[in-house]
Amino acid sequence: MKITTAVCAFRAGLVLAGLTAFGVAPAVSASELHAGAAVVGITPDRPVALSGQMHTRISREVASPVVAAALALESRDGEKVLDQAILVACDLVAIPHPVLDKARVHVRRRIPGFDDRKLILSATHTHTAPVVEEGNYEIPKDGVVQPGEYIAFLAERVADAAVQAWEARKPSKVGWGLGHAVIAQNRRSVYADGRAVMYGPTEKADFRGIEGPEDQGVEVLFVWDAEGKLRATAVNVACPAQEVEGESSLNADFWHQIREALHAKHGADLVVLGWTGAAGDQSPHLMYRKRAEDRMRALRRRSRLEELAARVVAAWEEAYEGARQEQVAGAPLVHKVDRLELPLRIVTEADAASAAAKVEELSRNPAHRRLMLWHQDVVDRRRKQEAGSTSPYTMELHVLRLGDVAIATNPFELYTQYGIQMKARSRALQTFLIQLAGPGSYLPTEPAVRGGGYSAIAESNEVGPEGGQVLSDRTVELINALWPE
Repeated sequence: MKITTAVCAFRAGLVLAGLTAFGVAPAVSASELHAGAAVVGITPDRPVALSGQMHTRISREVASPVVAAALALESRDGEKVLDQAILVACDLVAIPHPVLDKARVHVRRRIPGFDDRKLILSATHTHTAPVVEEGNYEIPKDGVVQPGEYIAFLAERVADAAVQAWEARKPSKVGWGLGHAVIAQNRRSVYADGRAVMYGPTEKADFRGIEGPEDQGVEVLFVWDAEGKLRATAVNVACPAQEVEGESSLNADFWHQIREALHAKHGADLVVLGWTGAAGDQSPHLMYRKRAEDRMRALRRRSRLEELAARVVAAWEEAYEGARQEQVAGAPLVHKVDRLELPLRIVTEADAASAAAKVEELSRNPAHRRLMLWHQDVVDRRRKQEAGSTSPYTMELHVLRLGDVAIATNPFELYTQYGIQMKARSRALQTFLIQLAGPGSYLPTEPAVRGGGYSAIAESNEVGPEGGQVLSDRTVELINALWPE
């Protein structure tokens, strides 16, 4: 498969105050932060099935390339390694376990001494990226890349990005900033009878409001070389990349336009990582003021993707204006990996009966395989529940301290309310949250479950609000232990 590769090395000396133990106050020691970055293409050279919808779509063209961008971090005290991390942001809908496992095998083999548990993969959640799970869709055998083939290719390419970033690492300076951009809207409409509907029409007489909050902050991380040249940036927005989600072309969605705009101003070798924040109930799709928004966009002669990118880039520049004045030499790096067990969402008898009826209806048509399996999973979960053979949902939780900022991950499409809770309770100056560092599934709030609808019903959730609160509390606990009072 044909791909392109760009690698960036960082050159800047600094002294760090390292944290010697989790939950223990920083111990001052002479140390350095070494950083490197790389980006590789993950676009296949043949048509591929696209993920993100309940029906099969085969790509007809490449509207924009999909990539994996990596940032490698390592803190050292002389020759002694204090801590390390490699974060890889991928233009994908999610990160299934086989993809992460295979990538870690490659990295373990190719980077001696690196703790492969500290390789983090996350997805931008574009709905126009290749399928990365087998068995969900009816996919033609001829002329189309099969999921297993693409997964093997993807794991190698992700490892390439990680290895190239690791090999490019040099002493570096870092900084952080905050801007604001209106790109996400809560996508759940609430009606007079209490129902909630994803993308429900807002012009109806019984429309009563939007269910939850939005987070319009744009958290930005920067890495510079010794001469003050910007080499890498991570941009964290609480919005999935799904403006063009229904198309039949490969497309990185608004991240492609963001990268192109930043490259035009700051150089083509700038590595840009797209980090999706807690955004399970968010979308770039307009919920109200649609005609006014469309008119203004037409007057500015922008496509919808260009409009979204322009807003994010303006927020990025706002953050950069401040952060470039404080290029930090002295930022500790600490990376903790926690294995967290969350209670499963209970599948009621009514949930299972409704799902079984839909399975019977959908199973008559192979074209509905993806949707049928979605409902079948609820039936299977109910059977396990009744048999007493269920186990808690086990997830990998990463929490990093880099200077004054915290970075925390989760595998879900996490409702924004949880993200707001974590950021508000965090002792860090800024808190970056990266969702879909794993296989996905929505994690809703209690009001959303009461309202029902897609993303808040049993089919959409492996874990419910009880587990969401456990996740939120544990994330805050781990973050705050890195900033002891």
